[in-house]
Amino acid sequence: MSDALEGLAPPNDPNLLVGIETSDDAAVYRLTDEIAMINTVDFITPPVDDPYWFGQISAANSISDVYSMGGKPLTALNVVMFPSKHLDMGMLHDILRGGNDKVVEAGACLVGGHTVDDEEPKYGLCVNGIVHPDRIITNAGAKPGDALVLTKPLGSGVLFNAVRSGKLPFKELERNVLPELAFLNGLAMEKALEYDVHACTDVTGFGILGHLIEMAHGCDSRIIVSYGKLPFYPSALDMYKKGETTGSNKANRQMVAKHKLEINTSLSRHEEELLYDPQTSGGLLLALPSAQADELVASLSKTDVPVAVKIGEITNESVGITVED
Repeated sequence: MSDALEGLAPPNDPNLLVGIETSDDAAVYRLTDEIAMINTVDFITPPVDDPYWFGQISAANSISDVYSMGGKPLTALNVVMFPSKHLDMGMLHDILRGGNDKVVEAGACLVGGHTVDDEEPKYGLCVNGIVHPDRIITNAGAKPGDALVLTKPLGSGVLFNAVRSGKLPFKELERNVLPELAFLNGLAMEKALEYDVHACTDVTGFGILGHLIEMAHGCDSRIIVSYGKLPFYPSALDMYKKGETTGSNKANRQMVAKHKLEINTSLSRHEEELLYDPQTSGGLLLALPSAQADELVASLSKTDVPVAVKIGEITNESVGITVED
């Protein structure tokens, strides 16, 4: 998208507080001295065949962008592409029911949307929220001395493909993975805002390293991440060992390779692939002072948040990522 926008004049509006410059999760526009509006839109193709799960996961994925900016979702619009001539409209009803249930759970209002006929189902939300202009959290505010906390496991991308290829039973995915993907990130952010959070993003299609490199460039620092502390979904590594992969791993690897990546630990090819695995509705990646990180992890661990793990730190070394044991 950034290449397609090249040459277009950027908005010249002092009230636009967050635009596209830092590849952040949403745009933020100041309305008053105390209220800024958060705008985001996201939609995905079905990660699973079950339409209700699809609706829930996609909605949680879209709403997460408001949470990751430190905001509160208020309204949502459905964004729907559906092959009405080939699939039963009952499936569309179940997709929208799943999405609506997540919007309601988030305390927001579903107020309409737009639907077009397409060859493949796609669903998501345009979400609008609010945040105080002085309390916006971006992916660019991390500081040397910060620790990084992650709130959901990694490895969902390969598991989706493994179900499609028959290497993994859907029931295992439904039991171990789908409830966590559909879990809203609002609770994690609510707890995190009790601390001095400097930066945040949610982990999605670029994989953990892709999002870490964005955060590293945003704060002009090096991130050190501990591979041994990264939480992975059950069976994710086994699926890579069985020859499964995703359509995004190669592109994510190429993207990260353009930057200064150091892997200072012995990883198998399959273990390394997990670093590039694309996530759908992933967890929050939070940067906050190291002295507060353990307390945040302990606080999150007392809730229903899927995981709460300190995975790394921000240093004052040159921009890049170092992966250690």
